[in-house]
Amino acid sequence: MLNTKDMSAGSGKTRPVITVGNQKVKINKITFDQTPYDKDAYNVVLHVESEPVTGEFDGFLVDSMDQNGPRYKGQVGRVRLSPFAYKDATLPSGREITRDQEVLKSMIFLSETLGKRNELDNIEANTIEEFMVSANEMLSGDTYINACIGGREWENKEGYINFDLFLPRNSKDGVALESLDNDNSRLYTFSKSEHVRELKNKTVTAGTFEPEISSKGDDFDL
Repeated sequence: MLNTKDMSAGSGKTRPVITVGNQKVKINKITFDQTPYDKDAYNVVLHVESEPVTGEFDGFLVDSMDQNGPRYKGQVGRVRLSPFAYKDATLPSGREITRDQEVLKSMIFLSETLGKRNELDNIEANTIEEFMVSANEMLSGDTYINACIGGREWENKEGYINFDLFLPRNSKDGVALESLDNDNSRLYTFSKSEHVRELKNKTVTAGTFEPEISSKGDDFDL
């Protein structure tokens, strides 16, 4: 079937960057990244890849330093596991939450989605940073899962709109990640009004949504 979902207007090629929507992805890597605005706040970032793209497609280089090296076979992107960074905080209700415990809860959900809860429970670490190194090794791989990817719009210097990608928070209404073989699906159906934080007062260059791609071939801004 013909479909224009992931094509850009100019080249006709499928874009190498994954975008918002319902996607089938695998996790190539998990990182625990300090935010640039708060040294005590961290994001859990899933480095995901779609299923291999057929037809005319040039994926990003796996290693940007090796211009003749292999390329990703699918669309790739960095997706935050939560819309909000993990940090010790006191909620308006008065309930206190701790960064490390909230991260562990999120990793339990991810491991159960991947069918690797037992493996996760075998990890022992002195710090959350050490735990996340082991979790990355344990949970990354070739297992595909269903995802509802949301995002926050932002405008680059050329005037194109890009997405800061994240997973919507789980709730009684549904979940953002789910195994492929789930018979009683609770996966969110992507809705732009619910899962995208639109940029106000945007000035969009002709061509609308385009990834900002460097000449290195694998670097991209989200």
